[in-house]
Amino acid sequence: MLESDARRHATAGSSRRRWLTTALKVAIVLIMLWFIRGRIVEWWQQLGQHRFRVDYGWLAVSGVLYLLGSLMSGLFWHRTLRTLGQEVSLGHALKAYYIGHLGKYVPGKAMVVVLRAGLIRGPGVEASLAVISVFFETLTMMAVGACLAAAIVAGYVRENERWFWASVLMMLSAGLPTLPPVAKRLARILTAGRLTPTARVKLDQLGGRTVVLGWALNLLGWALLGLSVWAVLRALGTGNPNPLAELQFCTAAIALATVAGFLSFVPGGAVVREAVLAETIALLMPYIGGTPALVASVLLRLVWLLSELVISGILYLLGGKITAGNPES
Repeated sequence: MLESDARRHATAGSSRRRWLTTALKVAIVLIMLWFIRGRIVEWWQQLGQHRFRVDYGWLAVSGVLYLLGSLMSGLFWHRTLRTLGQEVSLGHALKAYYIGHLGKYVPGKAMVVVLRAGLIRGPGVEASLAVISVFFETLTMMAVGACLAAAIVAGYVRENERWFWASVLMMLSAGLPTLPPVAKRLARILTAGRLTPTARVKLDQLGGRTVVLGWALNLLGWALLGLSVWAVLRALGTGNPNPLAELQFCTAAIALATVAGFLSFVPGGAVVREAVLAETIALLMPYIGGTPALVASVLLRLVWLLSELVISGILYLLGGKITAGNPES
């Protein structure tokens, strides 16, 4: 009798936990959708203040290039997880990576970490190391972007010290935490001593080889994001038809703008990224003009957001078909 009562209580407790987990997930989704809806309305109103013609085919190309560019960071995050000894398949990691992107539109930076770490939670995954991997991947991407932007800006706008030193400052701010000794020290501070002895051993696996891989993948990723900017400019009928003629400028502009938005701690870098992107485009490509540069900046935001929603929806609906597989893959 007592055993039967105990089983009933255990079953009831398990059922309540499942309901609470489901309710929490629904609440997180609704919060994200609320903030995303507000951003879409705001950016659409900004676009409505200008008259322009748009080639939607080029916008589709821009969206695809964005997803390919961000894929490079997703691949690096998966490799970081595997280096830290986390048993996560590539499909599982990419699903968490893209869906986690939507968390940046919620105030504060925590939602991205919560979503990513939560979506890969399971056997073979330590929560503390999952969180560390998100920070390491993000800071590596920002460091590569800041260094790339600083190098390009220094080469083409030497006389503009304000832009050059701003790029260098962002490069140092984002780059230093990715150095393995610094990264490990910050990870221990971040986890406030909650790392298990096993997790500490796994953390020591982060080394120069992982950093080199991160830089290689993110350099390619930033180039693809630069091409995404170029495609939006082509959608507005401006810019050079030859992508290679403006690739370095578009890449520097989006890298500088993204890092500035990240360091601003504004949700999604809203307004900050658009302002920096428009000004950098006008600085590096003055023949485009201020108004087209501003319109392109806002339009790029909408294209990227819609691309994130589409890929996240696809990956979410695929569910177990994506997450199943060999963790080694």
